[in-house]
Amino acid sequence: MGDDSAFWQGEGPPFGAEDLERLSQVLAGSIVGASGVDTPAALCRACVDLLDITGASVSLSGDNDAQALWWSSDTVAGQLAEAQYSLGDGPCRSAMALAAPVLAADLKSGTDARRWPVFAQQALELGVRAVFSLPLGSGGLAVGTLDLYRDRPGPLSERDRAYAFPAADAITTALLTLQAQEPPGDGPAAWLVAAERDHDEVHQATGMVMVYFDLSAPQALARLRAHAFAQGQSVTEAARDVIAGTARFDD
Repeated sequence: MGDDSAFWQGEGPPFGAEDLERLSQVLAGSIVGASGVDTPAALCRACVDLLDITGASVSLSGDNDAQALWWSSDTVAGQLAEAQYSLGDGPCRSAMALAAPVLAADLKSGTDARRWPVFAQQALELGVRAVFSLPLGSGGLAVGTLDLYRDRPGPLSERDRAYAFPAADAITTALLTLQAQEPPGDGPAAWLVAAERDHDEVHQATGMVMVYFDLSAPQALARLRAHAFAQGQSVTEAARDVIAGTARFDD
C-alpha cells in the first residue's frame, strides 16, 4: 500500500465529502493509460492496492449458469473463482443470484462455514478465511461480481466498505460502457466472449454430456460439476477428460 494506507484502513472518522473526492481521484488515477477493455482490471488492481485484502477478481456471468473469470490478482483468487464455478456455489454465486453483496467474514466457523460447507473447505485449503462478493450490475440484474478475499478472518472495515462499493459501481460502469460500444447484433458482446474463452472446453464438454445423456444445458453442466467433484477435479479439468473421451460417468 502507498502513503494513503492509513486513510483507507478504518482509522479516523467516517467518510466525508473530502474523503469521497479523494476516493474519486484514486479511481480516476487507476485507469490512466488503460484501454477500454482493460479498465475493469485496472479498477480491480486499485482494490488490491488500497483495501485491507489479500487479493481480488472480477467474474462475469454467461449463458447456462456459467461464470467466466475476467481478471484475478493472483493464483489463489483465480482458484477461488474456479472453485465456485466448478461447484456452482459460494459467495459470488449467491451475490449473482441475489444481486446483492454477500460478505463472508469467516469461512472456518459460524454461519459462513455452514452456508457453503464444500466451498468453505476448499477456500480454507487455499489459505482463504474471508470472501466478500459485490454484484456488478444495475436495476437488480447482476452481470458479474467483484470478489475480494483475505487470508485472515474479519469483516470489511467501514473505510474498506466505503471504497469497495464505489469501486464495484465504477467497474459496472466500465463493463456497461464496453457493452454499449459493441455494434448491434444478436450474438453475445465481444468482451463477454473474450472472458468466456477460458471456459470453451466446459461449453464443449457440456454439449457432449447433453447429447450423451439427453439432458438440457443446465442439467448437463450440473452433471459435469458432480462428476468433477466426485473425481476431486475442477470443472475445467473434468471437461478436458470428457473431450478426450477418458471420463467415466456412473449411471
